[in-house]
Amino acid sequence: MTEAVSPTRIKATPEQLAQLAASMVPPPPGGWRRVLSRVGDFWLLVLFIAVWQTVSVLGVRFNPQLDVMLPPPTAVFSAAMDLIERGVLHTHVLASLSRVLTAVGTATLIGVPLGLAMGWSPKFRKAVDPLIEFIRPIPPLAWIPLSILWFGIGDTQIVYIIFLAAFFPIVLNSMAGARDVEPYLVRAGLSLGARPGELFFTVVLPGALPNIFTGMRIGLGIGWMALVAGELVAAPSGLGFMINNARTVFRSDYILLGMVLIGVLGLVLDFLMRKAALLVMPWHRGQ
Repeated sequence: MTEAVSPTRIKATPEQLAQLAASMVPPPPGGWRRVLSRVGDFWLLVLFIAVWQTVSVLGVRFNPQLDVMLPPPTAVFSAAMDLIERGVLHTHVLASLSRVLTAVGTATLIGVPLGLAMGWSPKFRKAVDPLIEFIRPIPPLAWIPLSILWFGIGDTQIVYIIFLAAFFPIVLNSMAGARDVEPYLVRAGLSLGARPGELFFTVVLPGALPNIFTGMRIGLGIGWMALVAGELVAAPSGLGFMINNARTVFRSDYILLGMVLIGVLGLVLDFLMRKAALLVMPWHRGQ
């Protein structure tokens, strides 16, 4: 009968353990490998542009009666250069960007505290929730005629429409974040003698931050859609105004340019939002 051999315990210092963990992580690719790996992340976008170019070259007509073809990406780029030289493009971009940031920022300043209060206090939620759920299903586009009567045609009316679109996702996500904080964290704070105010700012608010940023990202995306709708109806400038004006003169390249710019700006703002989320809550990697 053989005796069982007990495994030998290896004692290691924290520095040695850190070196061992670092050696197990593969080094990042360098040189051309790194470039190719970054390009590979955008393969679907490259495929989309290639299909777009192919459809344009083949001369596919979506409306044979008007004899309008899909402009290729090169034509959209030429349209952008033309508007830049004329000093028009940056005016539309800045106007739309200013309206979106103003509206979403206002919706965040009002919606986050309201949502946190609804999630933190069941009584307050029961009092406010019926009003929120009554107004929320009304599409922002339905408010456009009334907003024109209230604010006239201009930035205030468009900002109001964007605010309505972004407000409710921010409120609901903030409420869900405060309401769904892990109960054991709340009990731990109470057992350590935390007061209600201290418990809110040290436990509930950090636990709700992921949902808050999610609501801001959703509100920002919906805000861009509402921006185009508002500027299509009544606006003296902006990307939506540019798209609608190009439609009247059958300039498909200008229309697609406006759509591309909206997508690029939305992508950049969402990227900045995710970076801000990592700075505010480095412990959370889900954004």
